[in-house]
Amino acid sequence: MTRDEALARLEEFRILIDEVDRRIVSLLNERTRVVEEIGRVKREAKLPIYEPKREDQVFANTAEANHGPITQEAVRRIFERIIDEMRTIQRIRMESAANEVKK
Repeated sequence: MTRDEALARLEEFRILIDEVDRRIVSLLNERTRVVEEIGRVKREAKLPIYEPKREDQVFANTAEANHGPITQEAVRRIFERIIDEMRTIQRIRMESAANEVKK
C-alpha cells in the first residue's frame, strides 16, 4: 500500500469514526434526558442520588451486552465515568430545583 493509499484509507476510517462519535453523543444525550427524569423522581421522593446497587446492575447489564472487542474492564471504566457525569447532572438539577423553590 502506498502512502497516498494509506492516507485515503485512514480518511475513510476517520469519517466512520466521526459518525460513530456523533451517534455516541446522541445516545449520551438520550441517557441524560432519562437521568434528568430519574432525578426529578428522586428529588420529589427525597431519595439519594447515589445508589451503589443500581450501579452494580448497570455494570452487570453492560458486561452482559459486551461481546468485544472492547474488554470488560474498559467497558466498566467507561460506564463508571458516564455514571459519575450523570450523578453530577442529577445533583446540579436537584440543587437548581431546590433553589427555585426557595425563591
